[in-house]
Amino acid sequence: MQKRDYIAIANGYINDVLAKKIPACRYVIEACKRQKNDLKRKRWQYHFDVNLASRPCRFSEMLCHVKAEKAGQKIVLEPWQIFILTTVFGWVDDNNLRRYQRAYIEVPRGNGKSTLLSCIGLFMMCADNEMGADCYSFATTRDQAKIVFNDAQAMARKNPDLRAAYGLNVLAHSMVIPGTNSKFEAKSADGKTLDGLNTHCAIIDELHAHKTREVYDVVETSIGKRTQPIMWMITTAGFLINGICYEIRRYVEKLLNTSVVDDTHFGIIYTIDEGDDWREESSLQKANPNWNISVMPKTVLSTLRKAMEDPSSENNFKTKHLDIWCNADTAFLQMNKWRKAIRTDVTLDDFEGCHCIYGLDLAAKTDITALVRLFWREENDGKVGKVHFYVFPEFWLPEDRINSSTNSQYQGWVKQDLIHVSDGSINDLELIQDYIKEDAQHYDTLAIAFDPWQAYQLASNLANEGLTMVEIKPTVQNFSEAMKEMQALIYQKLLHTDGNPVLEWMASNVVAHLDAKDNIYPRKENPENKIDGIVALIMALRQAIFMQVSTDYLEGSLNIDLAY
Repeated sequence: MQKRDYIAIANGYINDVLAKKIPACRYVIEACKRQKNDLKRKRWQYHFDVNLASRPCRFSEMLCHVKAEKAGQKIVLEPWQIFILTTVFGWVDDNNLRRYQRAYIEVPRGNGKSTLLSCIGLFMMCADNEMGADCYSFATTRDQAKIVFNDAQAMARKNPDLRAAYGLNVLAHSMVIPGTNSKFEAKSADGKTLDGLNTHCAIIDELHAHKTREVYDVVETSIGKRTQPIMWMITTAGFLINGICYEIRRYVEKLLNTSVVDDTHFGIIYTIDEGDDWREESSLQKANPNWNISVMPKTVLSTLRKAMEDPSSENNFKTKHLDIWCNADTAFLQMNKWRKAIRTDVTLDDFEGCHCIYGLDLAAKTDITALVRLFWREENDGKVGKVHFYVFPEFWLPEDRINSSTNSQYQGWVKQDLIHVSDGSINDLELIQDYIKEDAQHYDTLAIAFDPWQAYQLASNLANEGLTMVEIKPTVQNFSEAMKEMQALIYQKLLHTDGNPVLEWMASNVVAHLDAKDNIYPRKENPENKIDGIVALIMALRQAIFMQVSTDYLEGSLNIDLAY
């Protein structure tokens, strides 16, 4: 086989994805953009080593397929696989230690993920220049854990040159290299204890099947003892939205849309985009990078027809062949569209004396309190005048909560004066009340919409100051229409923020589940994923809708019906 330029192939894949020559969803596009942007960075703690990036590719292509019609044939990596391998293995720091320690790959069934994982496991045991390279294939059951291990074992047995080159012994339940004290084994939660491991390469196949965090947490602890380990997680979509897989998936989504920054975590998700018709062959091509290679159109399209005729088969088809999480709360906002609507040229001072509706989410005393100001004004978008909405938030958090939280961003936001800090362990409600009372004097304050939870006394005090307080209970009936309106305004670039990172983080945390009547409600996936600022914004928009803030102008003024 002619020697291949893996770096050129990887870069070609990136360029073809970004040029839309290869069908790809937004997560794949974002993963390619991330690598391309990283390659352009100067004076960074990491550099890209072409030789290190190419080595796992060369190694993998010396191995043979062990299953189906390609059994016995040399493996030929596809461009998307080369992109993943070169990206994960190519980045090192000044000490030549790997950048990436976690890699999450979500891809539909049939795209050769077990073969890729087997190659990775063998490479990291044999050729990663690591003494005592303990490599494990993990799963909830031993049978599942052995799928990857057995494939790797079969590859090694069929390759005497590999065994001779590295002194590799292939045993019944393990592979060992005595010269480097390295090994490859299958491990499972239903086997012997997983504690005490010192893992160099962890392979977790079908992470979506893990109903608990048990295996993941043990593995994460075990790699902490090594200098450059990698935890590989390759999975299809699933149904368990409260499980560890969906948690990692949502983290990767935020990583790719830059809501969070983590230079040690690689992620890519092969699926379809919002608005794509799952019944179309073009959707299948987008979600399956090995379409017409290992994913055979004839077979999959036949399964598609069955799923279209039999509703009971639909969800299984979506998860396995399109990588769609079914029965899952989904990310409500596309953060790239949120960012496109940011206006840094407009400040709060521009709205002195203007109509204003406040939204107030007065959380528990020990948590975040959020206040948003909602303004609106007509602007000429080309030939048509449209009403644009502007949002300016404020946040409060007790000092003790900042110090004890697992969210390391709080400290930075405090230094940037993006969060008001209350001394001690609880929010100072009197301080918040005084702030609102003084702030409202700067605008034509029409109403303050608030969640009555924890807020009756503060609302009563502000009402006594002459402010119009409007109670909005957090129900589906109250929130659904306003949530949809918020999304529509953002996507049309008619609702703007000043780029406040706290509000942006909260926006990225919002998930929504459609009920049978297409109603939606804002939710968060875990207690640390705060959404208070978005809840406050939804309440303000709910009040604007109720007051019939219109996009039409009457005699130069906004049409606002105050008869409520």
